[in-house]
Amino acid sequence: MRKAEITRNTAETQITLSLCLEGSGQGEISTGIGFLDHMLTLFARHGGFDLSVRCAGDTWVDGHHTTEDIGIALGLAFAEALGDKAGIRRYGDITLPMDEALVLAAVDISGRGFLRYTADIPAPRVGDFDTELAQEFFRALAHNAGLTLHIVQLDGENSHHIIEAMFKAAARALRSAAEIIDASGAVPSTKGVL
Repeated sequence: MRKAEITRNTAETQITLSLCLEGSGQGEISTGIGFLDHMLTLFARHGGFDLSVRCAGDTWVDGHHTTEDIGIALGLAFAEALGDKAGIRRYGDITLPMDEALVLAAVDISGRGFLRYTADIPAPRVGDFDTELAQEFFRALAHNAGLTLHIVQLDGENSHHIIEAMFKAAARALRSAAEIIDASGAVPSTKGVL
């Protein structure tokens, strides 16, 4: 089983996070931001990951530090759980509908952190969540996990639906890319390392 546990403590957030890539989609999430809890629960379920996140953050300031730092911790957990990436598919992509919203997510577990994020989210907030923080989360995740991650909103009018489609799509693309498909343990790169 590919697993990782991360503890990240700063002056702004205290995070404990555990991730199991071969999970059953169970999420135990408490971030102090209700909408982010919902998105991370969906992320776990649609990725087939077991994910536990506990965060005490300075949400009285706003949700930025909590959201970004959880992205950092989750990225570090993915990097640790993936190890040397032997036998993984490496690439994954999906175009995912969520009612009127349609989002494409594509990932390369390349070892090179990069995010291309193209979205036009109409509302500045969904519940207690600043919608611009979705990009901050995915940037932190991609850079710390060593992912090339593309998230492209193709359609959508409802901000909740658009962001939900992003989290579900990213999780499903990661699930596919992280799947072990080569029993020989070969690293899927002509360089021999990712």
